[in-house]
Amino acid sequence: MSEPTTSAVPEVTNFITILHHYFGHTRWASFLYHWENLIFSLLIVLFLYIVSFLATRKKELIPGRLQNLVETIIESLDNFISGILGKEGRRYLPFAGTLFIYILTMNLSGLIPGLKSSTSNLNTTVALAICVFIYVQFIGIKRLGLLGYLDHLAGNPRLPEEKGVMKIFLIILLVPIHLLLLVIHLIGELVKPLSLSLRLFGNITGEDALLALFVSLGIMALAVFKSPVGLPLQIPAMFLALILGTVQATVFSVLSTIYIAMMLPHGGD
Repeated sequence: MSEPTTSAVPEVTNFITILHHYFGHTRWASFLYHWENLIFSLLIVLFLYIVSFLATRKKELIPGRLQNLVETIIESLDNFISGILGKEGRRYLPFAGTLFIYILTMNLSGLIPGLKSSTSNLNTTVALAICVFIYVQFIGIKRLGLLGYLDHLAGNPRLPEEKGVMKIFLIILLVPIHLLLLVIHLIGELVKPLSLSLRLFGNITGEDALLALFVSLGIMALAVFKSPVGLPLQIPAMFLALILGTVQATVFSVLSTIYIAMMLPHGGD
């Protein structure tokens, strides 16, 4: 069963939309329906917290299955991020690694009956982009210093070599130019993660719409027999969504890591 959203994009029904269908006249059902994307995002946070807690509460030299799985994932992410940032990789692993796991889990949660991919909502992806923007600027200020950060955004201006009146004239001429460059560069720093958020939103929304379409076709195929279930036509699309969801999480986290690398001082410190 699928249900159109307020944007007329079809999506597979989740447990909140079912509750809203039967109890929409109540405040609690309306509240859940209004905040469903935030609720599913928080459910993913809770799930990841429980997994990490269970994997680390009794760490052993010879790890069990869950601890071994988590350690393998973390080690793979460490190697991958270090391949981009070099020796700086481990310092930024908590942010970039968490970003990848969180987005990947949200992307794939829509394949589980009753759940929804929160990344199919623009509010979620833009919030992730803002987090990346703030973190990257924080790293820039922390590593370069405030003056070095502003110098980086302004295009590394330097005093002209001329002397006397010509030097003063060039300084007066160049100051507003570099201030404009600073503003443009800062806007560009915000646009880069926002473009990622639009790409993520568009792809996951398309996947959800495709799944909803195949589910509807499967139900319609057996509707003449009054069957309570439909043909599982969505299974091939689920494999495609599995691949694309992983790719989108990888793209978002990798490019965010590259933005961090671009903000770091060259040659390290």
